[in-house]
Amino acid sequence: MKNKHNSKKSVRENSRNITENPYITPVYAGRWDTQPIEKNVLPQDSMPSNVAYQIVSDEMNLEGNPALNLATFVTTWMEPEADELIKLGATKNLVDEDEYPQLKAIEDRIIKMEANLFNVPDDCVPTGVTTIGSSEAIMLALLAHKWTWRNKQKAAGKDTSQPNIIFGADVHTCWEKFSRYFDVEMRVIPLQKNNYTIDIDEILPLVDENTIAMGVVVGTTFTGQVDDIKAINELLLQHKEKTGQNIPIHVDAASGGFVLPFFKPEFEWDFRLEQVRTINVSNHKYGLVYAGMGSVIFKDESDLPPELPFEINYLGGSMYNYSLNFSKGSSNLLAQYYMFLRLGKAGYQDIIKAVMTNAQYLEKELAASGFFEILTDSNYLPVVVVKLIDDSAFDVYQISDELRKYGWIVPAYSLPPNAEETVVLRMVVKENFSRDLADKLLSEVFTVIEQLKNNQTSKRENKKAVGQIEQTGQVKQKIIHGTC
Repeated sequence: MKNKHNSKKSVRENSRNITENPYITPVYAGRWDTQPIEKNVLPQDSMPSNVAYQIVSDEMNLEGNPALNLATFVTTWMEPEADELIKLGATKNLVDEDEYPQLKAIEDRIIKMEANLFNVPDDCVPTGVTTIGSSEAIMLALLAHKWTWRNKQKAAGKDTSQPNIIFGADVHTCWEKFSRYFDVEMRVIPLQKNNYTIDIDEILPLVDENTIAMGVVVGTTFTGQVDDIKAINELLLQHKEKTGQNIPIHVDAASGGFVLPFFKPEFEWDFRLEQVRTINVSNHKYGLVYAGMGSVIFKDESDLPPELPFEINYLGGSMYNYSLNFSKGSSNLLAQYYMFLRLGKAGYQDIIKAVMTNAQYLEKELAASGFFEILTDSNYLPVVVVKLIDDSAFDVYQISDELRKYGWIVPAYSLPPNAEETVVLRMVVKENFSRDLADKLLSEVFTVIEQLKNNQTSKRENKKAVGQIEQTGQVKQKIIHGTC
């Protein structure tokens, strides 16, 4: 026991002497660099702040490079001034309007700016809230539609136990979460081969008096395409004229909400359409702020049932709250307000134009290679989705895996039913994806394809050689046994 105790003491003394040496880095020379770090329980002892920082920072070196992550729509770069505002907002709880009234004022400004961007009519009084992301925003919008439908059903003395919602199979999984968590029947319009958005002819057969809303998407998750929202709006207007049933449209503009207003402002998908009553957008995508912010905008105050927001007073003053979450930092709110002021419409137009130009270049070069068929139309969103023209020798999953070796994160996946036989690669082009990076990606995609082709050729030659050896062996056996 004495020797063991002395051994521990010696290690501590040696660690202390090393750490105090002015000619070496304490972080990498002390006991924290040679002893295991707790993974499952809170450590018994403390450690210097620079050591704790370095340990956490070093683990981040194991992650993918955000600049080469073409799987995500989420912003991965902001200016240093925005980073400073993010630190400023981290200490302020956005929900505490009494203590931080200016945050609420800024949030209201952002919602009004977005409503204006989405062409809210002059005779409407828009309202809305910022959220953790589009998932929360979509659920808040659809809850409002469910409550509106339920109130109408109750007023008419009708059953309220079987609400349903209609949307395409091209939606984000949060739509399915809403249906499951809030007990609303999903009526899903399946995709079809070579048609990856909503088939308008399949909408009305799914409609009944229990339909709370119609969901459409500007920038689908799987192919980045746009549902024909204007045609769907006309269909529902005709249905309302014939039956009196007023089915609202919710637009999931998570990906396209900050693209189309700046790139194709004449394209009608937003509050210019009568049946569009709510829109969500992901600020952390092409709003150009980091992950963790979305918005839901109601066309008019009447679209948000007054019984849904909660009135609270235990934070120091009376305030209303409509959210699924409660406490949250203000970092992204300040960052988004900074971006709106910093860029203005002209700045966003320039950035989105550059992003779209690089996406169209990438799409054109991939199509010209002869290896890929393009599924998307980058005239609307900076998303490039391709499938192999010939996948008999190798598939997109292999291409995706091989690109990882070069640092690229390019997802491969199959489309939803009834298009699950189509397997694709998707590349999301963002602000910090330059033409130079596009050329680098193209070069390495084609390098990977040549490597996979050569591997298949080698396998065929090896198989042929093995067959020849086996055949030669069989002939020798026949000679030995006198059968030749």
